[in-house]
Formats: sequence, C-alpha cells, structure tokens
Amino acid sequence: MLARVEIKICGLTTEEDVDLALSEGADFFGFIVYPKSPRGLSLERAASLSKRIPPEKRVIVDVEPRLEDLARYRDAGFANFQIHASVPTSLATAEAWSGIVGKSRLWLAPRLQPGDPFPESLLAYADTILVDTYSSQQIGGTGQTGDWGSFSDWRQAYPSTKWVLAGGLHPANVLDAIAATGAEHIDVNSGVELRPGKKDPAKLQELFRVMRSSA
Repeated sequence: MLARVEIKICGLTTEEDVDLALSEGADFFGFIVYPKSPRGLSLERAASLSKRIPPEKRVIVDVEPRLEDLARYRDAGFANFQIHASVPTSLATAEAWSGIVGKSRLWLAPRLQPGDPFPESLLAYADTILVDTYSSQQIGGTGQTGDWGSFSDWRQAYPSTKWVLAGGLHPANVLDAIAATGAEHIDVNSGVELRPGKKDPAKLQELFRVMRSSA
C-alpha cells in the first residue's frame, strides 16, 4: 500500500487531454511555454486551456524566464510556476523569481548532472523542487529515468521541501520509482504520450489505474 501520491500531468496541449487528465483525477496540470519545447504553447493558448481546470491546479512551465514574462504568467491566472534553470543559478535571479510569484508558488527545477550536490541555497526561494532527468541536449521530456538515489537522499535531507520526481515515468515503472525514492509527488509527461504534445488515452488511464490499485 502506498500513501497518497500527487500526480502532475505535464506537456498538455489539447482540450481532450486536459479533460481526460481532469476526469482521471490529476492533481496538477502542466502547460509549457518554452518556445524550444516540442510541447511549447503560446501564453494565450496555455491560459485558454488552463481555464478548464481549477486555478490552484494550474502549472506554467518555462526555462529561465525574463522577470517581465514571469509577471505576465502570474497575471494570466496560473497558480504555480515551474522554472527550469541551469546550475549555478544566480541567487539574485532566484530571489527575483520568488519575489514575483511567491516562494510557496515557485517550483524550481535545477538542471543537475548525476553526482552533482544539491544547491541548498535555492531552498530559500522555493518551497517546491522538481528533479528531472539531466540531458545536455534538451530540457525535460527525455523519456529517460533519472538519479532516483539522489532524489531519495535530498528528500530525506530537506523534509520541509516538497520534492517532485520527474523523468521517464510511465505506467510500468511508476510504482518502482515511488518505492525507490519515497516520492509523494510525481510529474508524468512523455511516458503517457502518443507523440510529443499528444497524450495516449490508454496510457494515461493505465497510469491512474496503477496508482489507484496501490493506494
């Protein structure tokens, strides 16, 4: 039996996928506005899709946004702001991001290579840390699992932080990932897709079936 695990479905681009994830009981919904992502949306499209879900479940995702863009995201009705950032990230930049949206609503995703120590100083600016698989070629959506051991270690070392496990999660490995890491929050994207930006209804439903069977 697993404790209740929160599930974020990311990389959403269509009304049908948003509605299916909502009907299955997703806790958070991720909309990517990074233009280099194959799942990237305009802010206007992301905001339009997000109106189908409760405000507190909306997550907008970008890579090192300009401060003025982050303010636009905040004003567009998003409740949570997932920012992927290189390491080291300027603490002044992290502080500025936190100041615009609030520490409780900032989800930082530092790009850490296997074996890198966790940049503890970032915890002063974000209550949520998302750990994704490192790739030198792309940011997120790799379909590859990451460093589960480090995730588990960091989660235990900083228990007051909300840790979100991402990277290569799919219906066949999600329970193993949770068992190995103790994750209470997961982010699923490519593992339930037909192709980048389009979810596979069968895989999405199977993910929630597997999770419900373990609860």
